[in-house]
Amino acid sequence: MRLQLEENNLKVMANNPEQEEAEENVGIEYAGDALEIGFNVGYLIDVLNVLDADRMQMTLSDANSSALMEEPGGGDARYVVMPMRL
Repeated sequence: MRLQLEENNLKVMANNPEQEEAEENVGIEYAGDALEIGFNVGYLIDVLNVLDADRMQMTLSDANSSALMEEPGGGDARYVVMPMRL
């Protein structure tokens, strides 16, 4: 899965071994520099399945560093997901 972050927009792109592709734009709260990062979709789904909130906060520093995922404003648990090289 590839994520492209731009100001207030997240473009989610995914493909599978059968060469099928999907793309979706999602409105988000983001005001940093444009960033493109890739993740194993299974790891992201694992974290999203255990979060109790309807929203989630992801903290990123760059395309090669791990992402911190948690409920907005903190919460009882924090999850670290390593990116994939694009």
